[in-house]
Amino acid sequence: MPTVDDVLEQVGEFGWFQKQAFLLLCLISASLAPIYVGIIFLGFTPDHYCQSPGVAELSQRCGWSLAEEMNYTVPGLGSADEASFLSQCMQYEVDWNQSTLGCVDPLSSLAANRSHLPLRPCRHGWVYDTPGSSIVTEFNLVCGDSWKVDLFQSCVNLGFFLGSLVVGYIADRFGRKLCLMGTTLVTSLSGVLTAVAPDYTSMLLFRLLQGMVSKGSWVSGYTLITEFVGSEYRRTTAILYQMAFTVGLVALAGVAYAIPHWRWLQLAVSLPTFLFLLYYWCVPESPRWLLSQKRTTQAVRVMEQIAQKNGKLPPADLKMLCVEEDISEKQSPSFADLFRTPNLRKHTLILMYLWFSCAVLYQGLIMHVGATGGNLYLDFLYSSLVEFPAAFIILATIDRIGRIYPMAVSNLVAGAACLIMIFIPQELHWLNVTLACLGRMGATIILQMVCLVNAELYPTFVRNLAMMVCSALCDLGGIFTPFMVFRLMEVWQALPLILFGVLGLSAGVMTFLLPETKGVALPETVEEAENLRRRKSKPKENTIYLQVQTGKSPGP
Repeated sequence: MPTVDDVLEQVGEFGWFQKQAFLLLCLISASLAPIYVGIIFLGFTPDHYCQSPGVAELSQRCGWSLAEEMNYTVPGLGSADEASFLSQCMQYEVDWNQSTLGCVDPLSSLAANRSHLPLRPCRHGWVYDTPGSSIVTEFNLVCGDSWKVDLFQSCVNLGFFLGSLVVGYIADRFGRKLCLMGTTLVTSLSGVLTAVAPDYTSMLLFRLLQGMVSKGSWVSGYTLITEFVGSEYRRTTAILYQMAFTVGLVALAGVAYAIPHWRWLQLAVSLPTFLFLLYYWCVPESPRWLLSQKRTTQAVRVMEQIAQKNGKLPPADLKMLCVEEDISEKQSPSFADLFRTPNLRKHTLILMYLWFSCAVLYQGLIMHVGATGGNLYLDFLYSSLVEFPAAFIILATIDRIGRIYPMAVSNLVAGAACLIMIFIPQELHWLNVTLACLGRMGATIILQMVCLVNAELYPTFVRNLAMMVCSALCDLGGIFTPFMVFRLMEVWQALPLILFGVLGLSAGVMTFLLPETKGVALPETVEEAENLRRRKSKPKENTIYLQVQTGKSPGP
C-alpha cells in the first residue's frame, strides 16, 4: 500500500500546488515579525523631560528657543548617566509662574548655583521629543514606570510559552487547518484590540492573548507546508519558510517608518492578517494528519487535488493510501526519559542552555540596537537583512560541514562580537552596527541549527517531547530578555553586552560537547541515542523534518 511520500514522488514533491501553498503560508510566517519584535517601534522611548506648569508661558514671553528653554529650566543636561536621569526624571521645585523670574538665567534670582536648588520627581507628565507616538509617550512609561515596557514584551513571550503547551495538542487533535484558522482569527482580533486598548492593563492582556495564539498560527503553517512537500524538499522548505519571517522584519522597518504613530502602526500590521482566513478555501488539510485520524477518503481527495494542480495523474492504487506506523511510537514518553541515561541527560541540559542563550542573544541584540542606535529604522533594517545570508550559510554547510561546527562557531562569533562592541566608541556607530549585525547573523544560524540538532539527538518515542521541553527554554529566555537589556542598561549601557558575550562564548564551548549528527541515521532506541558517536550512516533512513514550536522564525 502506498504512503503519502510514495504518492508525492509520482504526482510531484514540489509542484505547482506546493509552490502556491508555500507562498501563501509564507505570508503567515512574515506576519509574526511585528508581534515578535514590534516592541522596537511600538515601545520606542524618545528623549524627554519633565513638563513644568508655567514654563511654556515664560518661554513665550521671553522668546526663548527650545534649546534656551531646556537650558534654563531642565536640570542636569549632559551625557553622563546621572545627568541624563536628572534631565529626564527630575524637575526644579520652582513656581515658574512667579513674576520675579527674569528672561536671562531666571533661576539665578533664586540661587547663585542652580545645583543647590531642590529637585523633585516629575509631577505633571513629560514632554517628548518625537513627531510620532509610542506606548511610552501615550502611557508615560518612563522613569519609575519604564519597567512596564519590558513587561509588555515579556507578555508576548509568556504567551508563546503558554500557547505552545496547548496549540500543539489542538493541531494534533483537531487538525492543522482548523488550528491555523482559529489561531489566525484570534491573532487578528487581539492585534486590533491592542491598537484600540484604552489603558495599559487592557493593552497588556490583549498582547498576552496575541502571543498565546500567534505562535500557534506560525507553527501550523510550518507544519502544513512541510507535510505537503516530498521528503527531499522538507528541510529546504522549512528553512525558506523561516526566511519569510526575515522578509516580515524588513517590511516592518518600512511600515514603521511610514507610520510613526503606534496605534496606526498596530492596525496596519493587524488588519491585513484577516485575509489569511481566506485560506480556508485555498489550503486543504494535511493528508498525513487525515490518514493518522483514519480519514482515508478525505486524504485521497486531497492527494487527487494535489495531482490535478500539478498536472499529473494520480496512481492507480491511490485509494489504498496508508500511513506508515512506527512501532516505537507506541512507547509512552515521560519527562524523566530525557534525563534517565548519561548522554541523554548531558544532551538535554546542553540543548536547554543553547535554546535559552540563543533567545537572549537574538532578542537582546535587537533591543540593544533599538535602544542605542542612531537611526532606529535603518539600524533595524540592516540587522534584519543579515538573516538572509544566515539562511544560505545553513543551506551551504549543513550537509557539507555538519551541524555542530557551524553552530559552535556561530555562538563564538556572536559572543565575541558582543564583547568587542563594549570597546567601540559611540562615534564609530557604523562599526557598532556592523558588529551587532554579525552577532545577529550568528544568533539566526544557531536558532535554525538547534532545531535540527535537537530532533536528531533523541530516540523516536521521546523526540517530540524533547523538542517541546528544550525549545520551551527559548520562550523563557524571551520572557527575561527585556528586563535583562533595559534594566542593565540603566546601570551601564554596555552591561547587557557582557552578558550576551558570556552566554554566546559559553554556549559555543558547550556545543562542542554534542555529537555530530551529519550522515547519522536517527536513533530509534535509547541505546542508539546513547551511542550516537559510534553510529554509522544509513542512506535514506528516517529523513526528518521539523515541527518545532520555537519563539522565532525561528522568529519565530
